[in-house]
Amino acid sequence: MSDNSVNNDICLSVVSPFYNEELVIEKTIVKLLARMEETIQDSWELILINDGSIDKSYELAHALVKDDPRVTLITYKKNRGRGYALRQGFNHSRGKYVVSTESDLTWGENIIKELYDELQSSQADVVIASPYKEGGKLENVPFKRALLSWLGNQILRKTVPSNITMLSGMTRGYIGNFIRSLPLEEDRKEIHLEIVSKAIMLNCDFSEIPAILRWEPPDKNKPQRKSKFNPGKLIRSHLLFGFNEAPIFLFGSLGVLAWIVGVMFGLYLSFLYFIKGQTIGDRVALILTTVFLVLVGFSSFLFCFLSYQIKDLRKEIFKQNYKRSDVPK
Repeated sequence: MSDNSVNNDICLSVVSPFYNEELVIEKTIVKLLARMEETIQDSWELILINDGSIDKSYELAHALVKDDPRVTLITYKKNRGRGYALRQGFNHSRGKYVVSTESDLTWGENIIKELYDELQSSQADVVIASPYKEGGKLENVPFKRALLSWLGNQILRKTVPSNITMLSGMTRGYIGNFIRSLPLEEDRKEIHLEIVSKAIMLNCDFSEIPAILRWEPPDKNKPQRKSKFNPGKLIRSHLLFGFNEAPIFLFGSLGVLAWIVGVMFGLYLSFLYFIKGQTIGDRVALILTTVFLVLVGFSSFLFCFLSYQIKDLRKEIFKQNYKRSDVPK
């Protein structure tokens, strides 16, 4: 295994975490190394992170790469989550550019080269592989998971001031100095949203490339890998991110709806009193509902206003505290 001393000659670092992948880890590492040797003409390193696997993933990976000086294998005993694993990989990386991708090659064997080329040509701070960009697609992904991913990203797109179509994926490329200096805290998959949020605060440049996310059809004659997908956590993390980035997206919409309904009830009561000449004092429930809805709408607007003030303050504090040798525009 290679040491982690600074080496300015390394052009590309590839970071790939894994957890309980004993069924495929050997095959994917061999394919990954072979494809990088074929397509990456510049100097590169591969950083594998064993995120506390409890099967034989680490032993298999270690036996395969222990004599390869281009590969760093990081391991720890407790499963800490994808975000923690990625942070370890980023911190150990030495390349001018950094690409992170899944260890199971679901994005294909050429995705690293494609991200690397886009990083070099666009000089964007972040390059994202997206199945939702024209030319990309999902193949063999279970319907429920594909639907949740699509809906989640459609919602998230409405909350960020950027034309990004895929905010929740791991397969991305970064300028090395940027991702290594970015203060990251999330231990789980929310790290992907955290990176986007903080990059937007810093006015970073984004680029996207179309990509195909392909799952291999299950082979009933072979042992099956267990899915680590948790729809509940996905929905919660997406809603929380959406609220943090655009409070008006949730509370503003509810406030507008409450205010409109309250005003309509108020107009109806006014019509009964001023036009029809009816007594409305006996319509206590409707009057109270009208007042309540109008107050809810007003309170929601006020809450959104204060939330945006806090968000702007948080952004300025973050930008003031952020340090990087080549700060984005």
